[in-house]
Amino acid sequence: MNLDNSESQLSSRLFDRVLASKQNLVAVETVDVADVMAQFRQFALRSGQSIYQWQDDLGISSLREGEVRVPGSKRMADALRYILQSMHFGIYIFTEAEGHLRPPNTGLLRQIGRARGGNERKVVFIGAKLNMPESLEEVTEHLSVERIMPQRPRLRDGRWVI
Repeated sequence: MNLDNSESQLSSRLFDRVLASKQNLVAVETVDVADVMAQFRQFALRSGQSIYQWQDDLGISSLREGEVRVPGSKRMADALRYILQSMHFGIYIFTEAEGHLRPPNTGLLRQIGRARGGNERKVVFIGAKLNMPESLEEVTEHLSVERIMPQRPRLRDGRWVI
């Protein structure tokens, strides 16, 4: 396995953990938010999965095609309404949302958290220390991501392995 594959596997495992969650709301706690976002971006580019990021100043944009934005999604409440109405699979990442976790957003998040059906949508919050409102705890799964420093590659049976 080469270094590039190792990074790809890290991204894939994180994506799989989010997908495997029984909850539609997932809080990923990490000290390196930028690194986790880079993993999601890299995975979206390589796999073609529908992964989006919400930013306060831009709204919802695709991680695969950064210039593709959802119009009218700059306010978090509008973005959450869009996610609720979407009929397509998607993972929506919020990295700067802690100040926005108050009504009406908490009500919309509760609706997303309780939604069941064929079109799976996950809302993922990424941050160093995420304090979700108590009303959302029952519909939120918490994951922890520790950055594992890659070991030095070594030659084994004519191949580089980590």
